[in-house]
Amino acid sequence: MSKLSNESLYKELKMNNQSKYLSKTLATITLSITLLMSISFVQAKVTDTVQPTQNQVVTQQVVNLNKSTLEQLVTLKGVGKIKAQAIIVYRQKVGHFKSINELAKVSGIGKKVVNENKARLTI
Repeated sequence: MSKLSNESLYKELKMNNQSKYLSKTLATITLSITLLMSISFVQAKVTDTVQPTQNQVVTQQVVNLNKSTLEQLVTLKGVGKIKAQAIIVYRQKVGHFKSINELAKVSGIGKKVVNENKARLTI
C-alpha cells in the first residue's frame, strides 16, 4: 500500500509542477504579448504625430513678392537665403514686381521655381 501511496504522491507532485510550469509559461506569454502591443501602440502614436496623413491639408502662407521679408521668401520651394536676398535686391533696384512671372528675371530664379510656387505667390 505504501508503494501505491508513493506513486499517487509522485503523480500528484508531478501534476502540481506541470500546473505551475504551465501557469508561469502562460503568464510569460501574456506579458510578452502585452508588451509587444504596447510597443506597437507607442510606435503608431509617434508615427501619427510625426507624419501627416493623406487627409490632412497643409496650409501654406501666401507670399507677396512686393512686401515679403527674407524669412517669408525662404518658405518658397527652391528658394533659400541667397535667392531670397536676390529677390529683395531686385525689388530695391527695379521696383515692385508687376507680375508673378517677372520673378523669373531675378538672378538664380527660373521658370521652374516660379511655376512650383505660383499658387502661393501674389503681388
